[in-house]
Amino acid sequence: MRNNTSNPADGGGKTGVQAIARAAAVLRALERAPTGLTLSQLAAAVELPKSTGHRIVAALAEEQLVAHERGGAIRLGSAAARLGAASREALGERLRPVLLGLRRDLDETVDLAVLDGGCVRFVDQVPAPRRLRATSSIGELFPLHCTANGKALLAALPEARVLELLPARLPRFTPNTETSREQLLTELATVRRQGIAFDREEHTEGICAIGAAISDGDDPAAAAISVPVPSQRFAAAEATIASATKAAAKAATGLLSVS
Repeated sequence: MRNNTSNPADGGGKTGVQAIARAAAVLRALERAPTGLTLSQLAAAVELPKSTGHRIVAALAEEQLVAHERGGAIRLGSAAARLGAASREALGERLRPVLLGLRRDLDETVDLAVLDGGCVRFVDQVPAPRRLRATSSIGELFPLHCTANGKALLAALPEARVLELLPARLPRFTPNTETSREQLLTELATVRRQGIAFDREEHTEGICAIGAAISDGDDPAAAAISVPVPSQRFAAAEATIASATKAAAKAATGLLSVS
């Protein structure tokens, strides 16, 4: 005989899972909006009633995962920032053998970066053993549209997400910077096909770079590995750097995809 008595614990478990999923959706929506969202905007973004959104935001605020701005906007809070920093540090440690191997193969600086709102953030670096080398500061933010790692990350995302991340007007940094969104989207299509992105003195004059996206099995844009090179060394080494960077990104994807 079948027992038709319901198990209260099952219902409670489902409710708990739903609450976690909704809270995660709120945090992801705020991640996509670095300047913050009003409660109405946030509720619309996650397709929840405003009253439900208010309860979730209140609970997250108690844990400092979100914060209220003076003007009424809601943004990610200090606890979310600390979690992000810890995650980036762990990512760098896990992928450091790949970075060291690529630096050893090329004798050039190797960078690891992640998406951070509408920018790319450098989270680890292995400097080149040369006097003339390209370096950046760990933690520094760079634009997505004119950096090799930024374009590699954009190309790994759906076009709708790319359009969300790109500013309406792409700022110019050098004479080589692409400032047309349409032309950039065309370039990103090429990056998707080739699996490699280029920065030909587009962000900084005198510096070129090659980058490739790293997937973790769930997120195709979990990180990007890139090799910046002084422009006077770039042309002769371009093919070698491109091949090695693409192989390193594949190795890093393998490491992150291991459950």
